[in-house]
Amino acid sequence: MSKSKSAAKRHKQSLKKKIRNRHIRSTVKSAVKEVRTAISDDAGSAGKTLSKTVSVIARAGSKGVLHKKTVARKTARLSKAVHKAASGK
Repeated sequence: MSKSKSAAKRHKQSLKKKIRNRHIRSTVKSAVKEVRTAISDDAGSAGKTLSKTVSVIARAGSKGVLHKKTVARKTARLSKAVHKAASGK
């Protein structure tokens, strides 16, 4: 148990952030998976899915769940994969 009121409050806040961060991270993973399946199925629909996914990833970065360089790396790799699939490999 926490020894002070402020420590108890910080613990409570960290639990709230943990739940929020887990949800956001899960959403990012699902969106990335959606793009990967769109690439393997049909490259045409992958472009639309990519724009939604980039938005989800950027939002996670702005909230501090993902580091800004992680956001850039994920976005670049997905874009590269989509463009590669669209050009016919």
